[in-house]
Amino acid sequence: MTNISIDLLNNKLDQLIEVISRLAPQPAPVSDLDAADCFVWQAESSFLEPVHEVNRVDISLIRGVEHVRDILVDNTKRFASGLPANNVLLWGARGMGKSSLVKAAHASINESRTTDKPLKLIEIHREDINTLPRLMAILKTAPYNFILFCDDLSFDHDDTSYKSLKAALEGGVEGRPQNVIFYATSNRRHLLPRDMIDNESSTAINPSEAIEEKVSLSDRFGLWLGFHKCSQEEYLDMVDGYARHYALEIDEENLHAQALEWATTRGSRSGRVAWQFIQDLAGRLGQSLHS
Repeated sequence: MTNISIDLLNNKLDQLIEVISRLAPQPAPVSDLDAADCFVWQAESSFLEPVHEVNRVDISLIRGVEHVRDILVDNTKRFASGLPANNVLLWGARGMGKSSLVKAAHASINESRTTDKPLKLIEIHREDINTLPRLMAILKTAPYNFILFCDDLSFDHDDTSYKSLKAALEGGVEGRPQNVIFYATSNRRHLLPRDMIDNESSTAINPSEAIEEKVSLSDRFGLWLGFHKCSQEEYLDMVDGYARHYALEIDEENLHAQALEWATTRGSRSGRVAWQFIQDLAGRLGQSLHS
């Protein structure tokens, strides 16, 4: 065989190796729990993606929910200290700061901690709930405490992944790892639609057992924190808090008049509506919201 033929053969082999290497699955990324205090669970690759810039507000800016705020912070503080604490379901009105409060409480606890081990927050997407056992298997031997957080959690008809959540929260042979707690937000107190529970009751051999099976999911959460629509006074207090925090140059009477008009056009009052108004106002005033 000539040198030219050998070179052509080697070239063909190199091309074949390159094609095969492209088709081969990429090695799974390795999660680095020291990389950040917040992560997002990427279920497909079993990877905890670090989040270095978390979208959250200071806990002092969350108004109108002081009672439930204090309960959540106390529960989180006890868990971070290695003391008994409960899984938490934050349920109720939209836009009243349920998810903001979870992230703000996490940041507040870490800011005031007295140890060198920060509390970790891991967001898990609703559609990945059935992978909770796999995630917990990764976390149970880690030297940190973890809040698993699922925003806007609910289950629809023919969705059986709620059974995975029940088992992960309390059930199973091992139970929930001591270094893991679960926080979820939902617009539904029982996480399942009312007509789904009623349908289970009407078609089951034992209706009471069918209802118990569905409602017992919420019972896995030791704390139920309710968020309700705010009053006009509470709404304006939220607006005032944001305006002071960001030093917006506007007098109180004008601020309140514009805030109330904004709420009227939106047809609701909530923390989210107050924040959206503040963003619009700051833009019109030409001021930054970077504190």
